[in-house]
Amino acid sequence: MYHMKPIYRKLVCAGITALALGKGMPVTAKTVAPPPPFPAWLEALKAEALAKGVGKTTLEQALEGIKPIPRVIELDRRQPEFTLTLGSYFKNAISAKRIAIGKEMLKKHAPLLRRVFERYRVQPRFLVAFWGLESNYGEYTGIFPVVGALVTLSHDRRRATFFRQQLLAVLQLIDEGDFPIDVKGSWAGAMGNHQFIPSTYRDFAVDFDGDGKRDLWNSLPDIFASAANYLSRSGWQKDRTWGREVRLPSSFDIGLSGLETRKSLAEWNTLGVRQVNGKPLPDVAVDDASVLLPAGYRGPAFLIYNNYRTTMVWNRSHLYALAVGHLSDRIVGKGKLRADLGDANPLTRRDIFDLQRRLNALGFNAGTPDGRTGPMTRKAIKGYQRKHGIPADGFPDSQLIEHVRKQS
Repeated sequence: MYHMKPIYRKLVCAGITALALGKGMPVTAKTVAPPPPFPAWLEALKAEALAKGVGKTTLEQALEGIKPIPRVIELDRRQPEFTLTLGSYFKNAISAKRIAIGKEMLKKHAPLLRRVFERYRVQPRFLVAFWGLESNYGEYTGIFPVVGALVTLSHDRRRATFFRQQLLAVLQLIDEGDFPIDVKGSWAGAMGNHQFIPSTYRDFAVDFDGDGKRDLWNSLPDIFASAANYLSRSGWQKDRTWGREVRLPSSFDIGLSGLETRKSLAEWNTLGVRQVNGKPLPDVAVDDASVLLPAGYRGPAFLIYNNYRTTMVWNRSHLYALAVGHLSDRIVGKGKLRADLGDANPLTRRDIFDLQRRLNALGFNAGTPDGRTGPMTRKAIKGYQRKHGIPADGFPDSQLIEHVRKQS
């Protein structure tokens, strides 16, 4: 069996939360109602857990002396001052060291990864890339008591329903013997080498080494196979890559960019989309490719496929999905991106909040202002850009913000 040696964990988050830039600031867009009295809330939780089959002894041991953890609330409320850009994200996520270690891990664990591929049909390079981004190849899996963190977030009202589901799931997993009561993870309750939340662990973790338990901390067979099982059951295609960097013709209709527009490679070829070396796109039967402009029309262009969309089932961030894809390319020897990543002048959350407010006032529905550039905000930006003759890439930058301010 393959087992990882214990590693002294450093307080350095290698996953997505470590990639935030700038000084943290409290969330101010929404006011969170005070939580209910903790003792009564805890008794109600115990009753619900018992009704769902969690053993009384497990509950007594797991919840004895439990109290909310102030640091967890602090981290949940905190968000970076500046929005992430493709350049800043890649600088942290795809370092030379992470690429080098990824190459080493891919070679070292090739026989195991091949066996996992034969069962779940997820290519080894992608499994190593997910591993590298989520825990820096197992270096950091979290220091917070998962039960305590989820009790804290469940008691808090901001996302109580979601975290209560995760808390009940982790109590059930403890009761069934998947891991000890003092299991550690992230402040949000994510666990193991691939940072599975409890419900994902419950539904997708597998015992690949045959020792009778699912261990996503110490057993590499279980670690790789569980990630592959999750991806496979989410729609991963074994004979496809994630996508590629492309070149767009000067006449390209920017309005065709975005996940909502899907075309075959032959259709994109007809529209002038080319590989970065200028050659036509491959003659492959892909009919659901989309052009993505994560840094706006001035930045790099990508043509993404089904496996990119499956990556977004794992994590809904475009930056994360692009990082997984590009890291998987780099650890098999492919080169850097050709285009400039366009990292100048990142916007602040307050900039985005103000932009959303102004777009709403102008009749472009950006949703409730929250300082985050989600699908509704991008759709509103595209609508505004089309009305004013601006290339409709849905990307907020300083020039767009200045234009909107002059109109409102």
